[in-house]
Amino acid sequence: MSDRGASGRQGLRVLMATPRFLPETGGVETHVYETARRLVARGVEVTVLCTDTSGELASHEVVEGVSVVRVRAHPRRRDYRFAPALGAVVRSGSWDLIHVQSYHTLVAPHVMLAALRARVPYVLSFHAGGHSARLRAAARPLQQRLLGPLIRRAERLVVLADFEASLYGTRLRVPERRFVSVPNGADLPHIPDAERPPTEPGLIASIGRLERYKGHHRAIEALPAVLRSRPGARLWIAGTGDYEGELRSLADRLGVADRVEIRAVPAGDRRAMADEVSRASLVVLLSEFETHPIAALEAIALGRRVLVARTTGLSELADRGLARGVALDSSPEAFSVAMIEEMDRPPLADPPAIPSWDDCAIRLEGVYRDVLGRAA
Repeated sequence: MSDRGASGRQGLRVLMATPRFLPETGGVETHVYETARRLVARGVEVTVLCTDTSGELASHEVVEGVSVVRVRAHPRRRDYRFAPALGAVVRSGSWDLIHVQSYHTLVAPHVMLAALRARVPYVLSFHAGGHSARLRAAARPLQQRLLGPLIRRAERLVVLADFEASLYGTRLRVPERRFVSVPNGADLPHIPDAERPPTEPGLIASIGRLERYKGHHRAIEALPAVLRSRPGARLWIAGTGDYEGELRSLADRLGVADRVEIRAVPAGDRRAMADEVSRASLVVLLSEFETHPIAALEAIALGRRVLVARTTGLSELADRGLARGVALDSSPEAFSVAMIEEMDRPPLADPPAIPSWDDCAIRLEGVYRDVLGRAA
């Protein structure tokens, strides 16, 4: 390890290893982008190491001060992310610390093993999430146990929500004191009252990638009952993904295709996203698995009423009174009743303070310096 990392901010060199990075989008990609550029602004030298299955993205570039290195991964149409060149990048830099962002693909074990061989300390953020493939989702506990020896060698294990420390601590036989909680941030731009779009009565927004486990289909299934009580209601599904065809077919079968809009907002246009969400009278997240959902946090910060399925990290929002929770196995009629009741409530007059991405970056830097201080 370089001596510079423990002594001063300017000398800290961090390699963030993650399966994907911009222009590919998702929760992990957003987390890495938002924290990496803020760490750079604080004087930390950050390089993002990621993979590219297409072979069409730049192998080296700089994004808002963050150096990005992409290596080719295989297979092209799967998310295994087998990338033999990862180890060479780990060995080529005089990194003070490596931050492995998510464990779901082959990137994590490859980088952790390379870090051990290079004698570079590393931390791991789990970024637990669901998966539309039932077999893949069911295999997650086995995957965690297989990675156990490498995970236990991490200097710190970073979780986004409190329930993860207990969950992973039990599965991996790791004391909870080894975990540190660093929640995601929510930094949609502030909209002055004079510029805020008016709320549209009956507009329901379901936000997230178009995958089955995200639960957009539950919102569509509840829509016919909502329309019987609120004929002007409509559903906006905000996202992109391979599940779009199935969602459109479901809306057709239920006779609500003319009341369902599937349209994403460009990932980098944060003001447009803030405007769109501000119009909704209700935001729903009926996902099977979320750790610390950015979309829900941002909606809450904008004063929107939020309805969530009582699963994993979404339950924490409900338990804290930030959202209304409904059992995941509720009937479409039960979901519709909850939707109507929440739409009838006024927007939050005094939205609660929630963590920002600046808070997240500051806490991560504190983790890095704590690790390096002890190592030194």
